[in-house]
Amino acid sequence: MPDDPPVPPRVAESAGWIRGVVGQLHRRLRQVDNAEILTPTQTAVLNRLHREGPGTQAELAAAEHVRQQSMAATLGVLDSLGYLNRTRDPADGRRVVISLSDLGAKTVIGIRQHRDEWLAAALTDELTEDELETVRRALPLLQRIAQR
Repeated sequence: MPDDPPVPPRVAESAGWIRGVVGQLHRRLRQVDNAEILTPTQTAVLNRLHREGPGTQAELAAAEHVRQQSMAATLGVLDSLGYLNRTRDPADGRRVVISLSDLGAKTVIGIRQHRDEWLAAALTDELTEDELETVRRALPLLQRIAQR
């Protein structure tokens, strides 16, 4: 916008650094996930079903910004692993509603626990108590930015 004041160079540099670090951390956590059994897309679908509840293939495809054919392939793999339940929509018998099976829910919880354990170990191994406290104090600020 023409009326917006220019962003100070140190703020722009900080923004780039935060973006880069968050991206690195996200990629590293995905590597820790699950011994590479699931792809990032498959993990995202499991997490979405766990977080938001059941949905149709079309709804999941739209939420993940992929074509329905791609979602069908993803769901096929997850189904073959026993992570999904498929039921007919009581309001419209033509629609199939997809939800997590008990094994799928346990898998999501296990992935999260594995990520949390890795991150906790990394924080403990790499940071001093003072550094850890600095990170803890910064978290509400980063959360506020993320929720903007």
